[in-house]
Amino acid sequence: MSPQPEVVAVRGDTGGATVLGIWRRPWSRALLFCLFPVLLLGVDALTSPEVRLGPLMVAAPTFAAIFCTPACVLVVLGVTVPCAVLAAAANQQLDSGNFPVQIGTLLLISAASVAASAVRVHGERRLAASRWVAEVTQRVLLHPLPRRAGPFDVASLYLAADEEAAVGGDLYGIARCGHSTRVLIGDVQGKGLASLEMVSCVLTSFRRSARHGLPLGETVGEIETAFREEVQEQCVVTDPGIGPAGGPTAESFVTGLLVDLSDDGSVRMVNLGHPAPLLLHEGVVTALEPSVPAPPVGLGDLSADEPVVDTAGLPPGATLLLHTDGVTEARDASGAFYPLAERARSWTDREPDALLAAVHADLRRYASARLVDDVALVALRRSPVPAPDGHAAADGRRARRTPPEAHRAGGGAHPAPLSGLRPPGTPRRAGPGARAVAGTPEGARPGGRAPSGTSRRPP
Repeated sequence: MSPQPEVVAVRGDTGGATVLGIWRRPWSRALLFCLFPVLLLGVDALTSPEVRLGPLMVAAPTFAAIFCTPACVLVVLGVTVPCAVLAAAANQQLDSGNFPVQIGTLLLISAASVAASAVRVHGERRLAASRWVAEVTQRVLLHPLPRRAGPFDVASLYLAADEEAAVGGDLYGIARCGHSTRVLIGDVQGKGLASLEMVSCVLTSFRRSARHGLPLGETVGEIETAFREEVQEQCVVTDPGIGPAGGPTAESFVTGLLVDLSDDGSVRMVNLGHPAPLLLHEGVVTALEPSVPAPPVGLGDLSADEPVVDTAGLPPGATLLLHTDGVTEARDASGAFYPLAERARSWTDREPDALLAAVHADLRRYASARLVDDVALVALRRSPVPAPDGHAAADGRRARRTPPEAHRAGGGAHPAPLSGLRPPGTPRRAGPGARAVAGTPEGARPGGRAPSGTSRRPP
């Protein structure tokens, strides 16, 4: 049984008995502000007439305007005015010429406080409506991921850098494609609401390709083509003086990681300038670095080669953690980056939900709750096979275990040697650890038709 997620937040509303729970109630706040002039009146009655605290009572409706509704401010005013009159009587100031000025000042400031409270409440309602629209937009663009896809348990986490937004420039999507699960995670250039158009374009192209069952090579080509067409259209029809800052430009790009997880545990990946995913298994964290780097979506013309499809294995009980650079580029007070691979070593045996909860809480603590970039994480865990140690799994294969010594040597996540699949006839770029794998090239179809952008060998 995996351990339960850590509880990192204290519920301030448990049983309604905590101070925070009381403060959240509007009329409780009004009652607290009503006590202020009453306390001043009591102190004024116990002191000599030379000490006059009545003028300080104007602070009650003033501060109430910051935290209370206009109706509550009027209630505070209704308590403050009698207290001010009683204080003036105790100090024998009712017949003085200063008393009308004092009462007039109190009423004037209180009227302004009521108006300020009304403006604040109106702004809060507009902000709540905007956040609701942002949440709806997030559900439309980033479809909620299923809790299970084939033999994989799935969990996701999304944190937008804009405090008023629920969605930003990071994206993820998942789809079942035959006997495999296809996952996309990406990061659009820029952040915040200005990047929504590009997010929508990339996700729509990914989902359409997955529905049609296109192989990874063709899927990358489809996303590249759709993204470029969208950017060109936006650059033509958009007035530079209109639209959000940071919108699509001719130099816009999207880093992405496209993963295809077969139900038997084999993994195929195309990394387009994105942070490498982490393989978590039995206390070991492995960074699945690409054998040959590829440019991001939108910059494909910078390379004449087709993207290399790397392969790896996901043993039963292992977790594949996909993330964007908003996680690893979060900084602490000293400016050090967040060490995701190092921290994840303590969570390799957790379920995806518990794993992301631990990462979220630890990231917030590390960065002091300050995130300067959008954050997206997707965790997929292959269901463990209930077989005794030393025996073959249910599918007839043995789960391969990475030696812990190899991980300790690096101090963090160590790059895993990945095999690369390249369509025949395309030039090979030099790259560390790249090696060709014999067999049918990824993307080949029955009948001998080669995927788009590749050539066929003559028989």
